Amino acid sequence: MNKLGRGHRDKVQQFMTITGANEKAALTALKASDWNLEGAFEIFYNQLPARPVTDPRHLEEFYLKYKDMILVDGVSAFCDDLQVDPGDVVMLVISWHMKAVTMCEFSRQEFIGGLQSLGVDSLYKLKHLLPSLRAELKDEHKFREIYNFSFNWAKEKGQKSLALDTALGMWRLLFAERLWPLVESWCQFLQAKHNKAISKDTWAQLLEFSKTIDPTLSNYDAEGAWPYLIDEFVEYLRETGVVHPR
Repeated sequence: MNKLGRGHRDKVQQFMTITGANEKAALTALKASDWNLEGAFEIFYNQLPARPVTDPRHLEEFYLKYKDMILVDGVSAFCDDLQVDPGDVVMLVISWHMKAVTMCEFSRQEFIGGLQSLGVDSLYKLKHLLPSLRAELKDEHKFREIYNFSFNWAKEKGQKSLALDTALGMWRLLFAERLWPLVESWCQFLQAKHNKAISKDTWAQLLEFSKTIDPTLSNYDAEGAWPYLIDEFVEYLRETGVVHPR
């Protein structure tokens, strides 16, 4: 690695830190992606071997230790033993793997099925998998799936829309991983101008907006098919001077 330039060395180190891969695997993935980190993550995770087989008895014992996980207290104990905060984004990734229906709740089927899909059957194994789970948010396809999953997972039972405060918290959590520079302006806009629950369409369209529209709005088309709320957000950015009109 000493023969690499500083920029490439930094990417190798960053890749190894996030994925837990060794130097050889990091170099292979980065070279295959022409030194694009996002592309390297996708190559790396698509080439991972199949998850190991789990022991049903160990899974059952694991579940029974936290069988009150249909209650908040049970999930808190689970997080404490994992040594992660319940608000840590990695818990969202775990919930996605478990196909959890409700935030802060895991049914027996969700818990055991999720652990089987991850190939772990003990707390020790799951703790060692946390860095890899966290790094899955760097994968473009997985981030989109986790983002879309989050809407139904976070909303109140029986509700079609997501409470505004909950939506703001989820956006800040998710976009902290994607580094969208307009996330705080978006949250401030909603609090000042909208102050209503968030529809599933708005939730989905914001991801598209964040991915396709430059933060300077240089490629924003006022005639595009964006929801009215996003059009109003663009006007808000220009009125407040966050982004200057072209």
